[in-house]
Amino acid sequence: MTTFALAENRLKHLFALTKPRVVSLIVFCAVIGMFLATPGLPPAGVVFFATIGIALVAGAAAAFNCLVEQKVDALMARTRRRPLPSGELTSLPTLVFAGIIGGVGLVLLHTYVNALTMWLTLATFVGYAVVYTVLLKPATPQNIVIGGASGAMPPVLGWAAVTNDVAPESLLLFLIIFVWTPPHFWALALYRTKEYARAGLPMLPVTHGPRYTRLMSLLYAVALFAVSLLPYAVRMSGLAYLAAAIGLSGLFVLHAFELWRNYSDQLARATFRYSIWYLAALFTALVVDHYLK
Repeated sequence: MTTFALAENRLKHLFALTKPRVVSLIVFCAVIGMFLATPGLPPAGVVFFATIGIALVAGAAAAFNCLVEQKVDALMARTRRRPLPSGELTSLPTLVFAGIIGGVGLVLLHTYVNALTMWLTLATFVGYAVVYTVLLKPATPQNIVIGGASGAMPPVLGWAAVTNDVAPESLLLFLIIFVWTPPHFWALALYRTKEYARAGLPMLPVTHGPRYTRLMSLLYAVALFAVSLLPYAVRMSGLAYLAAAIGLSGLFVLHAFELWRNYSDQLARATFRYSIWYLAALFTALVVDHYLK
């Protein structure tokens, strides 16, 4: 293999460490926060640098997560092909890579956006990479509930980037993602229960059983239905969003109800896939409604 091919291969594996599909959803939610924060269009420069900075720090958090969990990842079919457990990368380059891209992201946010966004993004990094990954995930079945706070921060970061403030409306967006996270992740955990048990992680289906997890997923889906209507209730949005929220959230409740009543791995996979599509569609409807008003 040539030097160029080796370098290309190394870059490919480093990029994989950042969990690009997860980061893309994070960045999408942050950008939504930017557009909702102002009646018109947000400044293009702020959008550009905030997007790049948040993406880099989120990628660094994902790489640090891979570093900490490499032994656990090796025990699970879903993650054993990641660069660290597969032996494509070692710990030191991963740590250096995470430090570089995370540092660059924070510098961009501080220099070209504002200090508030930089500090909030750093706090989000610590919340995910340290509090969730190191402390909560191996210790409690409520890991995804408590740790979901860091995952719910992107729209707050986007809002702060444009306004240099954390407004109540941005906290509503936070709340939607916070309540969405458990039924989203538990759908995955349900059809991966044996893998989590083998890895020694106290996920809710492992510690409390699948039926209890399905019931909790249903209850959270119902709570999400109510929470998704709050932007309309506080006049942050109009009827277009309300109609979308009722339809999308109602379908989420139906998925969760079927999962509780008549479980199958196939249905759990479908619920997990829908939950990702749901969040993207709900926030898109919120932005469309924002510019229709």
